[in-house]
Amino acid sequence: MKKALSLVLAAAMAFSFAACGGSTSTAGTSAAGSSGTASTGAASAGTSTGSASGAAIKIGGIGPLTGGAAIYGNAVMNGAKLAVEEINAQGGLQFELNFQDDENDSEKALNAYNTLKDWGMQVLLGTVTTQPCLTIAPETASDNIFLLTPSASATEVIQEDNAFQVCFTDPNQGVASADYIADNGLATKIAIIYDSSDAYSSGIREKFVEEAAAKGLEIVADEAFTSDNKTDFSVQVQKAKSSGAELVFLPIYYSEANLIIQEMNRQGCTAQVFGCDGLDGLLTIDGADTSLFEGVMLLTPFAADAQDEKTQNFVAKYQEQFGDIPNQFAADAYDGVYAILAACEQAGVTADMDASTICDMLKGAMPQITLDGLTGDGMKWEATGEVNKAPRAVKIVNGAYSAM
Repeated sequence: MKKALSLVLAAAMAFSFAACGGSTSTAGTSAAGSSGTASTGAASAGTSTGSASGAAIKIGGIGPLTGGAAIYGNAVMNGAKLAVEEINAQGGLQFELNFQDDENDSEKALNAYNTLKDWGMQVLLGTVTTQPCLTIAPETASDNIFLLTPSASATEVIQEDNAFQVCFTDPNQGVASADYIADNGLATKIAIIYDSSDAYSSGIREKFVEEAAAKGLEIVADEAFTSDNKTDFSVQVQKAKSSGAELVFLPIYYSEANLIIQEMNRQGCTAQVFGCDGLDGLLTIDGADTSLFEGVMLLTPFAADAQDEKTQNFVAKYQEQFGDIPNQFAADAYDGVYAILAACEQAGVTADMDASTICDMLKGAMPQITLDGLTGDGMKWEATGEVNKAPRAVKIVNGAYSAM
């Protein structure tokens, strides 16, 4: 079992790039190929994309393709598919992706995991959301299957040595958010509205409160809701408004944030809104009044409007194939597949190896690789499973994300 990191190390990891030897891989700038075939079957409620060559490492994926969190799961699946197609078109090591729907439900995630094991999964990219991953991670440890989650951010997800994250941990998001607000002078009086029944939300909130105190920020309101009571936010918004908060911190998912922002508008609450990666998705809500989202800020490792060549190539391919602008979850998954490739190449993994052998090899290889990806240049991984990359902040301006 991994040693717990101190808070100081957790905060530092979000912003530093520790020197360490190993191979360097650049996430795909080549044109996407058509060497794989894709099929969708109702029986498995998933999508399979594979190598035409036959000998391929089988990567399983689990996430919500339907339900309230489907924007995250579909983005992860699509980003992973692009990466697999690019890698297979380049020749060399080949991948096959089989992505299963869990509807953001732990029991369904376990069913999906067993389906993927029956299929012959050798590596797991997932799960997408935190709560199902807390169920699946111990299973992968028991089975000795390598797990790389693009977006499940709880520290408990990477408790065992077979599990790694592409996203920041919840403590890092909470610390980084407080630091960004304080260091950029956005506000001194903060109201928090969070989901006390959700590991992602409560984990970020806890570390945000600690770091806010260290940074001299005043928490003037700290209001909770639960999964059983997340449709009426009038009381929480009223308390935030009456507290004199200059900024409302929302460490929650976009669907609830949409309702809170609507309620703020109704009550005439003009405080700024700041969130984390869970807010990525606001602009894609069907029927939402996106004008209400103007000025909303969030920390994210990826901004689709960035002008670097890697980002622009990825956005163009993603829009061409899927008809949408990719969010950070798509980018995290894309980087995740390339991280698996870099680790496989570093360790000398081949497709004929069993899952347990591959897991042992990748556990040793991950801390040795460096990845120049969409969500960070010089990305590195600690043996604890945490990623080391710098966060970025974006702001919604004229109905689009704009780097701050």
